[in-house]
Amino acid sequence: MSPTEMKGIEIGIYSLADMGPDPLTVKTISPKQRLEEIIQAGKLADEAGLDIFGVGEHHRLDYAVSSPAVVLAAIARETKNIRLTSTTSVLSTLDPVRLYEDFATLDLISDGRAEILAGRGAFIDSFPLFGYSTNDYNELFDEHMDLLLQLNKNEVVSWNGNFRPSLRNAEISPRPVQGKLPIWIGVGGTPESAVRAGRLGVGMALAILGGDPVRFKPLVDIYRQAGAAAGHAPESLNVGVTGHTYIRETAEQAKDEFFPYYANYWNYVNRQRGMGTRMSRADFEQMASPETALFVGSPQQIVDKILRQHELYGHTRFMAQVDVGGLPFHQVEKNIEMLATEVVPLLKKSLFVPGQ
Repeated sequence: MSPTEMKGIEIGIYSLADMGPDPLTVKTISPKQRLEEIIQAGKLADEAGLDIFGVGEHHRLDYAVSSPAVVLAAIARETKNIRLTSTTSVLSTLDPVRLYEDFATLDLISDGRAEILAGRGAFIDSFPLFGYSTNDYNELFDEHMDLLLQLNKNEVVSWNGNFRPSLRNAEISPRPVQGKLPIWIGVGGTPESAVRAGRLGVGMALAILGGDPVRFKPLVDIYRQAGAAAGHAPESLNVGVTGHTYIRETAEQAKDEFFPYYANYWNYVNRQRGMGTRMSRADFEQMASPETALFVGSPQQIVDKILRQHELYGHTRFMAQVDVGGLPFHQVEKNIEMLATEVVPLLKKSLFVPGQ
């Protein structure tokens, strides 16, 4: 059993590599420094005994990572045990062959620690960049996922589709250490995405950024129903939860320290999406209240929220996004430390069952 593995639950962290200004200093770090800090965060997470580290893909100047596989390969050379995943790979506009081969290569470099979390992304910048139309948004994802799963299953692939050239007895190289790469689908809230993940028998990662966690339970239920109807074993249908996280000794300290950065994060994310919405302290207090899914507070409060979600979903993985809004790296380091040394032991005490 790994240091944090408890009754089948893995705990980890991820970064989307956003590059917002620090709201207190109004300074924005360089992409080089942002990448160095992400690599260091992966190393710290590994040393602390966390189970998984993820990096997301974006194609904008206000994000530092466009190629998760490259960044994760750098982290692989600095780590020993932690699993490495994309969070997410924008599969609609990626060539599935290139994606698969990149992560199979990462798997070799990391000695079998690579995973792919595929999603459709929060932005559409990659569509014109790679020559795709947003009119084919859903069809692209379905077709590319079909091919990705075939690549994962077979060394030699023949395949026909509408959006990329056909394959005829194509050799897919290299093959991963694991034999097959673990593949997940990121689901933001649509039943259709949950049904797709269940039907395909891949993991489902829920992006839960706020609100009452109860509203996501129907997605978990229909995911498992779709998986069962497609003939997949229940134990193969894994659910993950991802969420924004900030942990300090007390709830008030956590909220006081995090509010400027969290408000800043949503300010520039909303601006990126063409909205002018700003977050007030009252809005933040509501978002961080005990009954919601925002993981901000003391270690015990974070544990309570994870446990409540575990009762609802029976999920096998929790991943914390710990570096949003221009947070200085020393605060990110503290966040990782408290997750590993304060939250995980409390979770182990609550969830570990001797003999399992």
